Amino acid sequence: MIPLALLAQKKDPSPEEIQDIIRQFAAKESAFSKAREAYTYRQNSKLLELDENGGRIGQWEETFDVVFTNAGKRDERVVRAPVPALRNLILTPEDLQDMRTVQPFVLTSEEIGNYNVTYLGIEKLDEIECYAFAVRPKAMQPGKRYFAGIVWVDDQELQIVKSYGRSTGILKRGSDQRFPKFETYREQIDGKYWFPTYTVSNDTLVFDSGLAQRIRLTVKYDDYRQFKSDVKITFGDEVTDPPKPKPEPKKP
Repeated sequence: MIPLALLAQKKDPSPEEIQDIIRQFAAKESAFSKAREAYTYRQNSKLLELDENGGRIGQWEETFDVVFTNAGKRDERVVRAPVPALRNLILTPEDLQDMRTVQPFVLTSEEIGNYNVTYLGIEKLDEIECYAFAVRPKAMQPGKRYFAGIVWVDDQELQIVKSYGRSTGILKRGSDQRFPKFETYREQIDGKYWFPTYTVSNDTLVFDSGLAQRIRLTVKYDDYRQFKSDVKITFGDEVTDPPKPKPEPKKP
């Protein structure tokens, strides 16, 4: 254990060090994203519409497994998709895209140049000392989704361990869409990869029509299992693509 005051004594990194931290965590985002492509897992997404007292009035849910075919092709297989019972909301393609892409990984080396990244300071999450950064897109292109919010980077391993914010992008004129703020937590998988395991949003979406709808959104990622054992992860300026998958026995 260390005295609490010690955290306050820790010096902020220099501007040059901040840029190096950004470069390193973006490289790890690229590496983790590529490594995750070699894993099977189950993703369960659930959206609840809530009344003023927090009671459920509507629900949407989908569970799918990310698997590999006998030919080694990555695929999604829906295992549960009850008939939607939402009362006031309709999920759009942007909502579904956010659950699959924006919430897990977005600040890779390939994408980090599209964002303004501002150092906020040193914070402690649970027992992990972190550098906090505010992130906003510099400019947006039609059809592409972005992240705006805060990320926390482990000050030792220089990898993102948590993110908080919302998805954003250019919408069609007249579109009355709203996107909730969400928190995404990560855990270490196989002792080396920090993959998302849980995303949660408790928010109220206020529309131009006057509707103010409370929602709770959860996305869980369970049972990560590596499909192949020859994935090579390189941290640095360049991250090489993993080799083509080779079929191996996997848990159903």
